[in-house]
Amino acid sequence: MVVDQTDVDWIFAALADTTRRDIVTRVLTQEASVSTLARGYDMSFAAVQKHVAVLERAGLVTKRRSGREQLVRGDIDTIRRARELLRQYEEIWRGRVDRMSELLDRKDES
Repeated sequence: MVVDQTDVDWIFAALADTTRRDIVTRVLTQEASVSTLARGYDMSFAAVQKHVAVLERAGLVTKRRSGREQLVRGDIDTIRRARELLRQYEEIWRGRVDRMSELLDRKDES
């Protein structure tokens, strides 16, 4: 899976904030209204709404209207894309460690 770097920039920028990470965690387990989310933070409804907008722009959550409420749900596919990029970085890192081990083994054999 190739991960679009532009999308990744939005994803990790959104996840750089503690409140936004908490919102993602909450709505991955259960859909919640913006009002319900706002009650869980010591900030204004408008501030929570802005956090949700950042998460939505990054594709980490989706919103749908139900009557007068905006319901927020986590998007697991976006989480998977971020995980895939981190897996690719880990693979690169492990490859470097393996090559260093091989070099050290050869040096010990000399």
